Amino acid sequence: MSTSVRVPKELSARVPAEQRGPGLGRDAVRLLVSCGTEVAHHAFRELPELLRAGDLLVVNTSPTLAAAVDGRLGHARVVVHFSTRGDDGRWAVELREPNGRGTTRARAGSYAGAEVALAGGGRLVLEEPLSARGERLWWARAAGADVREVLWEHGRPIRYSYTERDQPLSVYRTVFALPSPDGAGSAEMPSAARPFTARLVAELVSRGVQFAPVTLHTGVSSPEAHEPPYPERFAVPEASARVIAGVRAGGGRVIAVGTTGVRAVESAAGPDGVVRAAEGWTDLVVTPERGVRVVDGLLTGLHEPEASHLLMLEAVAGRAAVDRAYEEALRRLYLWHEFGDVHLILPEESPHAERCDGNRL
Repeated sequence: MSTSVRVPKELSARVPAEQRGPGLGRDAVRLLVSCGTEVAHHAFRELPELLRAGDLLVVNTSPTLAAAVDGRLGHARVVVHFSTRGDDGRWAVELREPNGRGTTRARAGSYAGAEVALAGGGRLVLEEPLSARGERLWWARAAGADVREVLWEHGRPIRYSYTERDQPLSVYRTVFALPSPDGAGSAEMPSAARPFTARLVAELVSRGVQFAPVTLHTGVSSPEAHEPPYPERFAVPEASARVIAGVRAGGGRVIAVGTTGVRAVESAAGPDGVVRAAEGWTDLVVTPERGVRVVDGLLTGLHEPEASHLLMLEAVAGRAAVDRAYEEALRRLYLWHEFGDVHLILPEESPHAERCDGNRL
């Protein structure tokens, strides 16, 4: 998608689907379906009709954290976005400043040794930038408080200015979210899975669609700079690696729910394309040059033209398919961002392939 294209502000989903009218559920969003450069338009609740028995959905079980906490840097009010907990107990954080409208904007001027007073009485000391790429994210060490307790007692979900109001944490957790033993989670919701409901999952299972749970704890995005993703913690369990292998051997399609699912499963794949149980940190950035080894398709939200995630979409579907889909999304007024509509990318050619414009793909 050309970076010269701009998404109109009115196409930002400002509230969750279930709050847009009486009787609506999370699945009350639209589904744009791409199969090569062919495009079709569906309701998300039609997803079970668009997949086949033997297909596999890779889903991220990471729970969303209440990762935004108010603080003070000297006399200045700041909002700390807690991104990722390091193995040494430090946290990668971003300091932002209130914008006067209930959300935040980017903030410049962080420095080593800066001390932030947190809500609840704890302190946070910035130690070093997370990356040589810039000083947006810093490694910081907490003193006088356990960060997980601070998030539990004083945190709220991270949100950005295109949303209308604060929402409870439950709104930012997907049906697949599971508590982590160490309290870890995602700074921002793995939002591609948000439209799934328990009823829809049951229908998919009844039709022979399988699920492979993986975990990838997402860090904070950079809505202003659209930087590539930083290293993130992930885990692909043995059982999921086995079911992926079985589906591929049987000719089924492996479809990742969200770019986080792609990053996790591709990080666990060897050069031979075999997925093996793995966990730890991944710095993999999926690009068209790197390509994908395991994933045949992708269910994802709609991304800004500058977003690095679009390179992953191109790796799965190709540039022409992505450009065509986004032209249609803009023309048909699809909604963007975490509460918005969803894009299903399926392989152009697969065993027993059907056309994208039919009821079954």
